[in-house]
Amino acid sequence: MIGNLSKSRFRGFLAPLAVLVAVCTPHLVLNSAPAAEIFVETESFDDPGGWKLDTQFIQQMGSPYLLAHGLGTPVDDAVTQIDVKQPGTYRVWARTFDWVARWDAPGHPGKFQIQIGDQTLDETFGTEGATWGWQDGGTIQLSQGKTELRLKDLTGFDGRCDCLYLTTQLDSDPPPPADKVLSDWRRKQLGLPDEPLQRGPYDLVVVGGGYAGMGSAISAARMGCRVALIQDRGVLGGNGSSEVRVWAMGNIRRGKFPRIGEIIEEFADQATKSPGRYEEFGDDLKERVVRAEPQIDLWLNHHAFDAVVQDNHIVSVDALNTKTGEVVRMLGDRFVDCTGHGWLGQFVGADSDMAPDGRMGMSNMWRWDETDSPKSFPETPWALDLEMQDFPYPRDHHGQWFWESGFDKDAIGDAEGIRDWNLRAVYGAFNAMKNRDGAADHKTAVLSWVAYVGGPRESNRLLGDVVLTQDDIVAKRDFPDGCVPSTWSIDLHYPKEQYAKKYPDNPFISVAVHDRRVDRSYGYPVPYRCFYSRNIDNLFMAGRNVSVTHEALGTVRVMKTCGMMGEVVGKAASICALRDCTPRDVYQNHLDELLELLELPGKARRSTPSAPITIDEGALPRASKFGPMTGQDPASFEGIVIDDREAELKGKWTSGGGRNDRYVAYSYKYAGPGSGAQATYTLKAPRSGRFQILVGCSPADDRFNNRATDAPVEIRIGDQVVTESVNYQGTEDRQFTPVATIDVEKDEEIKVVILTEQANGLVHLDAVQMIPAK
Repeated sequence: MIGNLSKSRFRGFLAPLAVLVAVCTPHLVLNSAPAAEIFVETESFDDPGGWKLDTQFIQQMGSPYLLAHGLGTPVDDAVTQIDVKQPGTYRVWARTFDWVARWDAPGHPGKFQIQIGDQTLDETFGTEGATWGWQDGGTIQLSQGKTELRLKDLTGFDGRCDCLYLTTQLDSDPPPPADKVLSDWRRKQLGLPDEPLQRGPYDLVVVGGGYAGMGSAISAARMGCRVALIQDRGVLGGNGSSEVRVWAMGNIRRGKFPRIGEIIEEFADQATKSPGRYEEFGDDLKERVVRAEPQIDLWLNHHAFDAVVQDNHIVSVDALNTKTGEVVRMLGDRFVDCTGHGWLGQFVGADSDMAPDGRMGMSNMWRWDETDSPKSFPETPWALDLEMQDFPYPRDHHGQWFWESGFDKDAIGDAEGIRDWNLRAVYGAFNAMKNRDGAADHKTAVLSWVAYVGGPRESNRLLGDVVLTQDDIVAKRDFPDGCVPSTWSIDLHYPKEQYAKKYPDNPFISVAVHDRRVDRSYGYPVPYRCFYSRNIDNLFMAGRNVSVTHEALGTVRVMKTCGMMGEVVGKAASICALRDCTPRDVYQNHLDELLELLELPGKARRSTPSAPITIDEGALPRASKFGPMTGQDPASFEGIVIDDREAELKGKWTSGGGRNDRYVAYSYKYAGPGSGAQATYTLKAPRSGRFQILVGCSPADDRFNNRATDAPVEIRIGDQVVTESVNYQGTEDRQFTPVATIDVEKDEEIKVVILTEQANGLVHLDAVQMIPAK
């Protein structure tokens, strides 16, 4: 953490050159020429070939690096050019490690070689050390001038290399540790200027480009703010990108402010499974939506690694370009932490919390496919020692969300170890399918995708003026600033016992335990005060690092809900810019103004925070408090139609819907015979006269033949009660069945009571209809 402005550790920016050569003073050796040094960052290779740029663990190990993620097939060489200023014999060092050595696993899956010019070093890299360090590659004779340097993967099993160091000081010790972001040694090698490139000031600096970050940036920009959006990877979407492939969950456009979520709907994925296919996650669409906003400066491939704070007020954030090496200092009036891990909050000393144990873990999902001919898969003695009974068989070819580990591990400090354990589990499972007891059934199977970018669920949470709890949600505690509808159940993950026996220290299969007392239609309105820091006066947060308890995180952590948090934050930031106030001031002095902005369409915009608001073409119609309808609009029917959501319920009713559209509005419900469940609709006569009362029934469909053909319904008007029998199985031409014809006076109240006692099957609850009698 940076305590104040004078303590900023990081000044200067990285030169944009991929490879820098420096000549420095050697150790004092009589009659010796100055030693030459060549330092190469692998992330800035001219051509990464098949190697992947991995930026997940910069805070832990100091740098982006290249990863040979070939799923068991060696990847194409990574290639660059180095310029040898001084010919001679060089000792070569590579910063790497044997990624399975921490578990004393046999073999070295991450092996690779280094070729310089036409010479391949004798040393095989990725074979030493359980943590990141320098591996000695021996010596090589180099001529003056430019020459080619190659990383040659040998296995396809996630070899990794951070940087290379060549020196003519042949008897030198290994280079200093480089495990801090821009360590002094690394900065010296790169010849950094004194000050970084500055950009801004921005009205809002958004750190993190997942759903929460995108929602924050787009919302603020459309309300007239100048925005910087910083994302450490090359694609947007976070867990909802093609790299991780967690489909976007959480219902949107509903609750107290059903306009919230319209921005998220513009870019949300359309995946039908998790993990889905690459194209379903719409990486290009996400980037197009963001780049279409002229007020947003998008900084892809930039990792925010430090910040300057003065008197509990953030002044700037430093971001490392993960490809070119430049550092950019983003100046801003307000900042929002959408990193998931709460990184920005950690840099600036924001109050935070983390569950001491029992945290949810990280998933690395995967899939396999069939080919037309038999395919082999290398033996994996270094992977987890698995047989088919040790894991749930991915029958739909998907290794889904439950491939999860790290529950009681260090979610921050050992994130790379958690990811690597997940990889060992996946490779061990596929080895069992191909080379062990599953081999006979999987001759043509091929491993087609494994997420090397992890999908973490829980780590740091930053604390706001409200820390939302499970009891708040279940009891539906009403906060005056409640705004974002959380509709996911309180979904907490734990190791699945039947699969935890073999590896109890770090199980890799999880089970979800749901508290389903969350209203999944209307949603629980999460308060705005969960979205700003209680001790850093210009820090917002959105996403899974907001101010909630471990239990409450179980419902708010899904992507669309996180994105809606961002929409609220963006609008609040525009009020801060307009009123020159803090996020807390928005609640204390300008809450009505925020709530008014939340009623605007997602396509509302203004050029500055003080400019008039206009509405773009294509704005969505305002959804109801229960969200966009999936069934038939009640207004499309004759007379008065009241949906089951307006009924007063007693007992247990189960929701249904989505199998066809022959229900009213959003869904329907059903209850078993003799269950004691009861529902009461209340209607008001629009005029005096004779009316017919009808109740919704199942569509005529063999799938619903378990519906009651004889069930009681009561019609109550004042002291009069009429009981009739109803057939809930419906007919081909009608989905409402008549109950009774009544005479009423204008504004007289009619109650229709749906009963389950004495029914001879399931009782269907969808809607009631009141039409003039013919």
